[in-house]
Amino acid sequence: MPATITAEQAREGLNYKGMSIAEFSRKHGLNKNLVSDLLNGRIKGRRGEAHRAAVLLRIKDGVIEQ
Repeated sequence: MPATITAEQAREGLNYKGMSIAEFSRKHGLNKNLVSDLLNGRIKGRRGEAHRAAVLLRIKDGVIEQ
């Protein structure tokens, strides 16, 4: 399993790739406001789409069920 990173590190990773939150969200079929809320610490990503986004951002260790 890959190591988790902080929300700040995830944001820096997006900046390093030259990818906006909106672009990351479109690429993964996520709501951009939800991704922004995760990166700003307003939500935890415990269930549903928030969980999926947190795992994709690597700020949470978890499994994405298809």
